[in-house]
Amino acid sequence: MKFSPATLLPLLMAAGSNAAPSQNSPRQTKPPTVYLAGDSTMARTNSPHNGWGEYLSRYLTISVVNKAISGRSARSFTNEGRFAEIERLVVPNDIVIISFGHNDGSSPNSANDNGRSACPGTGNEVCKSGKTGETVYTYNHYLQTAGRALIAKGAKVVFSAQTPKNLWQNGQWSGNYEPPRFVPYAAAAARNVGSGASFVDHYQAVTKTYQRLGSQKVNSFYPVDYTHTSPEGADVIAQAFAQAVSRDFNGTTAVKPYLRNPVPNVFN
Repeated sequence: MKFSPATLLPLLMAAGSNAAPSQNSPRQTKPPTVYLAGDSTMARTNSPHNGWGEYLSRYLTISVVNKAISGRSARSFTNEGRFAEIERLVVPNDIVIISFGHNDGSSPNSANDNGRSACPGTGNEVCKSGKTGETVYTYNHYLQTAGRALIAKGAKVVFSAQTPKNLWQNGQWSGNYEPPRFVPYAAAAARNVGSGASFVDHYQAVTKTYQRLGSQKVNSFYPVDYTHTSPEGADVIAQAFAQAVSRDFNGTTAVKPYLRNPVPNVFN
């Protein structure tokens, strides 16, 4: 059967619509998801306070999944399988922000070991729990082990310094003192993990923010104690994180390309 040009063209177009896509055609890539791992200062909690992780999505163009849990430390988050859960969820190019420190202090050697305290040190030191006999590792060991496992899955890891407590307690500024030891420990974790990891000095960013806001405003962020912030305070802390990322505090992180404009400006 012979086809005229008028009848052949529609047939060719129909065949082309069913043809397999060219191997050279660009692939659609899924935007990354941000996963959060941390304690109550990051987690979703009950009124009258909340964690800053609940507000981070306001300042990013990509989805945020908050896996932070109240009362956890790097050690307990590991032992409960929560890092492993995030590791199962992530796909290449996802981002995991990790922030611990508020519950990681004290010593596990006591008979009253609370299951959260890390072994003192930043390297391969080990301790024994005075309560269960469990082998306890350092804060850095837990962070670095989790970071490397997540990066092996193709994720990017951001170690975020813990947030400060109220630095205007009793109306007196206390932000000029050295930060808690877990702030430089988190920075060291990022360096030790290397490629795929970065550090954001969230502690410094919030400190600068609190100094700018002053005693009255900052004290209003702490309705219950000196650690847990109101929803308004948590939102400000999330803004400080976004601004720190935009200014490359301690280096560029994987989060920066996904900041929503305009970027918050809460500290000088």
